[in-house]
Amino acid sequence: MTSSTEDAVHQSRVPGKDESIIDMKGDEVNDSPIEQVRLTVPITDDPSQPVLTFRTWLLGLASCVLLSFVNQFFAYRSNQLSVTAVSAQIVTLPLGKLMASTLPKKQIKIPLTKWSFSLNPGPFNLKEHVLITIFASAGTGGVYAVSIITSVKAFYRRPLHPVAAMLLVQTTQEISGGFTIHVVALKPRSSYLFPSLSTISFICWIWKDSVTAQQIGSGLNGLVPIAYWTNAFDAKKFPIFSAHTFDNAGQTYNISRILNQKTFDIDLDAYKAYSKLHLSVLFAFAYGLGFAALMATISHVALFEGKNIWKLWRKTSSAVKDKYADVHTRLMKKNYEVVPQWWFVAILVVSVALSLLAVEGFNKQLQLPWWGLLFACAIALVFTLPIGVVQATTNMQMGLNVISEFIIGYIYPGRPLANVTFKTYGYISMAQALFFLQDFKLGHYMKIPPKSMFIVQFVGTIASSTVYFATAWWLLSTVDNICIPELLPEGSPWTCPGDGVFYNASIIWGVVGPLRMFGNLGLYNSMCWFFLIGLVAPVPIWLLSRKYPEKKWIRLIHMPIFLSATSSMPPAGAVHYLSWGVVGIFFNFYIYRMYKAWWARHNYILSAGLDAGVAFMGIIVFFSLQSQNIYGPQWWGLDSTDHCPIANCPTAPGIVVEGCPVVN
Repeated sequence: MTSSTEDAVHQSRVPGKDESIIDMKGDEVNDSPIEQVRLTVPITDDPSQPVLTFRTWLLGLASCVLLSFVNQFFAYRSNQLSVTAVSAQIVTLPLGKLMASTLPKKQIKIPLTKWSFSLNPGPFNLKEHVLITIFASAGTGGVYAVSIITSVKAFYRRPLHPVAAMLLVQTTQEISGGFTIHVVALKPRSSYLFPSLSTISFICWIWKDSVTAQQIGSGLNGLVPIAYWTNAFDAKKFPIFSAHTFDNAGQTYNISRILNQKTFDIDLDAYKAYSKLHLSVLFAFAYGLGFAALMATISHVALFEGKNIWKLWRKTSSAVKDKYADVHTRLMKKNYEVVPQWWFVAILVVSVALSLLAVEGFNKQLQLPWWGLLFACAIALVFTLPIGVVQATTNMQMGLNVISEFIIGYIYPGRPLANVTFKTYGYISMAQALFFLQDFKLGHYMKIPPKSMFIVQFVGTIASSTVYFATAWWLLSTVDNICIPELLPEGSPWTCPGDGVFYNASIIWGVVGPLRMFGNLGLYNSMCWFFLIGLVAPVPIWLLSRKYPEKKWIRLIHMPIFLSATSSMPPAGAVHYLSWGVVGIFFNFYIYRMYKAWWARHNYILSAGLDAGVAFMGIIVFFSLQSQNIYGPQWWGLDSTDHCPIANCPTAPGIVVEGCPVVN
């Protein structure tokens, strides 16, 4: 990896960023239109290097299986840990070189076939390492459909056929290849030594009894919108920052009171007799901004990139398309065959057939009819291009989860499982398609044969989906009261914070539905104005960029990214955004502009080291210390909260919540 980076830096050392670079080792010209690519990606290729070797399969599948298990295991815990593919990338490099230096070079014949392979085809090469990383990355992205299984088994306590669940998990991950908590005062065990360092708030220390001060100063629950202080939507009855749902008395919403247990849909008479569904003010505005971000994506891509997309489409579909290919495209077309179209079609047909079996079979436990499945796939197909353009230029992906919930909630209301199943097929089909395209882009720059990349993606996705499902099913079947904090023993880590948000979304969109939340019958119908706000938000930026084309900074004002800032809130808090922003701005703005040579050589290596360090330390601490009930010295710094215990308390008079002061 280091030598490749040094070659890239040497080839790219020129005064002007728009100047083409001649490869000193050949006759190619580095005419990539992207400066960061010219700085970091070499323009050489050796098509004779072996790729799908024994080392690739062994280390790749092992990484995929291990990371899938670890990530799903820790996903249910209050202190979540995500181990990235970078960790596997670092570990497998010395292992690959060790195998190359120790394994025999003899051929192994596969029984009952004419095929054979070598245990050691030669030195461990970059292309093997890339494919191992692709295997590993399949085990790090999570499986969204597992949250459906968790909601059904842990929260709703409903039966679910394991085959239907397995089909759901597999098909939601593969179909894209065709077009590509009421919490009582229990404190779970925290991380080791000083986790408070990441969220500590001095304001909360000074004003220990002031809800207002702790709302302002909370590292996890800050961000005080004006709407809260003006009591919009009765906001003061509820926490300012929460993913839970509430009734009109400020208590956690009792969903069992409005669900028909036989048909598993909403009982309207019970709903009217009980209470409308209320949200924290931040949660409500997060949904509104989600509406705006998606509409801004459509208008931004149409205004800023529409003409370019149309031109490129015409060029790449014409007979002269090779004229517009850069050096990397020319090398790939010269050395490797493309993936046959029928491979994609076959995956699409099989995945759709199995998806229809999952939703229509097994006594229709998932509630979604066949037309809903096809409609969800159509939505994913339509939005893949605009969202893909934004992701390709910003490395940020707009989610389809909110709009998918909104659409099916209107068309097919009152059915929570239908809603989340539709959302998963719509959202994850698009997300997985872009994930596959991202891998193909990496393979394009690293000169990986497209067929080999396709095979690794396909096998890795099946393997990771199977392990994610098996791990989740095992934990849901063996850990008593998993995901229900008030029923867990004190200190139990199995609180499932991420799945709690998913479950509450199923109540909002699936049980109550958008008509009674954001429509004419809802408390939050004003949030629908965000659709219009998002649609027109990029227009002024576009007009200014056309009027002042010499001011390049205007085009950097990206309204879809701006409006999607709260997409991870909750459960993410203000402090998470602060640390992310500081690191990103320092290295990718300041260092990139002032020390470009250092950035080209060290930036991604440093990023890998930071990711891997956290992952390795988390695993080591858990298995060597926490699994033995060793948590270090008992002191205030062991608490993983921000020491703002009443920041989530309501401030409306007369609302009684355990652990909170009552305002008179």
